[in-house]
Amino acid sequence: MASIAVPLDTPVVSDDRIDRLRRFNLVMGVLHLVSGGFMLLVSNDFSLPVTSFATNGPPGTPLADGEVVEAFSYPLAVGTAGFLLLSAVAHLYVATLGFSFYASELRAGRNRIRWIEYAASSTLMIVLIASVVGIYDAGALLAIAGANIAMILFGWLMETVNQPGRPAYWSPFWFGCIAGIAPWKAVTASVWISVAVADDGPPGFVYGILVSIFLAFNCFALNQWLQYRGKGRWADYAHGEAVYIWLSLIAKSLLAWQIWGNTLIE
Repeated sequence: MASIAVPLDTPVVSDDRIDRLRRFNLVMGVLHLVSGGFMLLVSNDFSLPVTSFATNGPPGTPLADGEVVEAFSYPLAVGTAGFLLLSAVAHLYVATLGFSFYASELRAGRNRIRWIEYAASSTLMIVLIASVVGIYDAGALLAIAGANIAMILFGWLMETVNQPGRPAYWSPFWFGCIAGIAPWKAVTASVWISVAVADDGPPGFVYGILVSIFLAFNCFALNQWLQYRGKGRWADYAHGEAVYIWLSLIAKSLLAWQIWGNTLIE
């Protein structure tokens, strides 16, 4: 279904709201920058591995004959600071150098810069969550990353083919939900196997991360659903944009500080 162009003389978001969103992005960019810098400065050097399983034989070779090979390891603090700093760059960009493009996007009822940033930052977040619960295999992490990026691109598509205040084409939204649940199923399966089969579950704080970030991720989908249903204040596209910005801060802060407080604290 093709998108319906918005006439230039009827912008979805007014210039006054755009100016306020510019200042809001500037403040949020600074907050993310400070948080990310803090993570890098005061965290320990705790690292997580990325591995692959070598069967050492043809298909069907017993697992006991294979071996886990560590490809590399990375400092968890760098990964944690990474998604905070990615958000900082995006917020500061739209408030400064990219403001003209950002304003034109808002007037048309979309924000493709948001989805580019989410494709990077939320994918890094879900990969870190998978690693924290014990998913180290490179292939599994790449598949989790791919599913999450697909979810984000469906969100982009939802905004591109629809216009606020008009009947919505919902297929991209529901396809995004299907893609987005796949990484969480992989994470849940890993936790379940470690508890039920290996009889050795992850530490308690990991369950807090899983529940809090799963709920936070789903709030993004709820925000988009409310926007295109035109529910209450969400009938104003600018309100949904502001909620996205708040949700980004909340989700990233929840994950970063839970990881730091339980793993990275000096």
